Amino acid sequence: MTTATETPIEREQPNKTVFNVEEIRELLPHRYPFALVDRIIDYVPGKSAVGLKNVTINEPFFPGHIPNLPLMPGVLIVESMAQVGGIILTQLPGMKGKFFAFAGIDKTRFRRPVVPGDQLIMTVELLSFKMNRIAKMQGSAVVDGQKVAEGEMMFSLFE
Repeated sequence: MTTATETPIEREQPNKTVFNVEEIRELLPHRYPFALVDRIIDYVPGKSAVGLKNVTINEPFFPGHIPNLPLMPGVLIVESMAQVGGIILTQLPGMKGKFFAFAGIDKTRFRRPVVPGDQLIMTVELLSFKMNRIAKMQGSAVVDGQKVAEGEMMFSLFE
């Protein structure tokens, strides 16, 4: 319940399940052209997040990445998943305002291309968080219900 002096903006929302692009910008340092998450559509605190990216022909990488065959580079699909992971990490207790660097990826597979017009849905699950510094996550990305990429990602607190 809001008190008389508290506005809805000032009130914390501990069970928030979605984040819009402005809220993502407050949590992550990434900016154009590397802000690769348009919305968080589901979030379970300390456990998982689901983000989306609308892939358009206006992306700055398309003109130079395989001309006449616009494909989203796999490394940017992975980076998109990592940014969803960053949302999970910045919401952990005591981690607000901290930055976690993408430190590694294992067991990565690319299953099909991502092209302009696709909506990339990325699901990332926190597997472990050790010493408030090192995180391991499992990520997957789908388009139209078909898996396009997956991998295990490592993150390290960057100070």
